[in-house]
Amino acid sequence: MAAVYSQKPRVRTVKEVLDSLFASPDAPGPQRRARPTAKRVWASLTSDKDSFIADVHAEITRRDPRHRRTWVMVTDGERALQRRVAKDFRGVTLVLDLLHVMEKLWKVAYVFHPEGSPEARSFVYQRAERILSGEVSQVVKGLRQMATKRRLRGEKAKTVKDVTGYYYANRERMCYDQYLKKGWPIASGSVEGACKNLVRVRFERSGMRWTPEMAEPMLQMRATYLSDDFDAYWEFHVEQEQLRLYRKGEWRVVRK
Repeated sequence: MAAVYSQKPRVRTVKEVLDSLFASPDAPGPQRRARPTAKRVWASLTSDKDSFIADVHAEITRRDPRHRRTWVMVTDGERALQRRVAKDFRGVTLVLDLLHVMEKLWKVAYVFHPEGSPEARSFVYQRAERILSGEVSQVVKGLRQMATKRRLRGEKAKTVKDVTGYYYANRERMCYDQYLKKGWPIASGSVEGACKNLVRVRFERSGMRWTPEMAEPMLQMRATYLSDDFDAYWEFHVEQEQLRLYRKGEWRVVRK
């Protein structure tokens, strides 16, 4: 799944991001900000990744053929996806989705502290603050030292090793302090929202069962509708149906 949109930069501080991540249910909502414009979403079960990325590239190029805007792409940590994007796009900044970073940080916290404990929350908060401040390498070093000093073994040691390896491999895409100062996005909320509105709302209703072949056309139609392209698509659809049913040269008027 992918989403392409335009949005004015919004400079934020580390504290603003942390407040949004650790806000209590009773806390007031964040300040209103400029919403994305001209948003278009894609989803596919059958397309290969190269074709899918090519479609996204074509859409971005169509919008900004002279590359006058700043191109920022937020992705997860899948290396194959990052390599494809880096190969096909020039002058684009790759950002590791902060939501994936936080998910893994919570896993490490539960290695050292009980789930749901104040200590685990404090553990995550402190390291998230350092990561957002551009201290990824220091966080990786500190977590590895903690694992060594506590002589972790088995699954716990593996969890720390996997997470720190993930952070270290993606450190060049985790310069969140710079991204925040420039007003760039650091999380894939647009795609997460599309997952809900495009997929779950339509495909995960009670009793529904889908095969890829049956779900793919519905996904495409749903994406067209949510991208505000349905009217244009329907005109095209009617035109193509007319050409299919009444091809030129195959029909003639018979008079009696």
